Amino acid sequence: MKASWNNRIIAESNDTRIVENNHYFPSESVHREYLKKSKDTYTCPWKGLAEYYDVTVDGETVTNGAFSYPDPTPAAKEIQGRFAFWNGVDVAP
Repeated sequence: MKASWNNRIIAESNDTRIVENNHYFPSESVHREYLKKSKDTYTCPWKGLAEYYDVTVDGETVTNGAFSYPDPTPAAKEIQGRFAFWNGVDVAP
């Protein structure tokens, strides 16, 4: 799977975990230079606290285009430290 935006690959891996139709990429597969932690967060009732990241490529930004659960609930441990993308970031094979 690849996550891309603005003609740039943000993450690429054959080892994603699918939860609620989102592909969660391993941290080491993410090009972190395109991510900047946002001040926004969200608490999912069953996964826990999500942290959002803005995705910036060539000066253009997708606000909160990535998210991660650094310390999820026991039910969601398989996505701990992984990143998912949305909000206009394309995720496809």
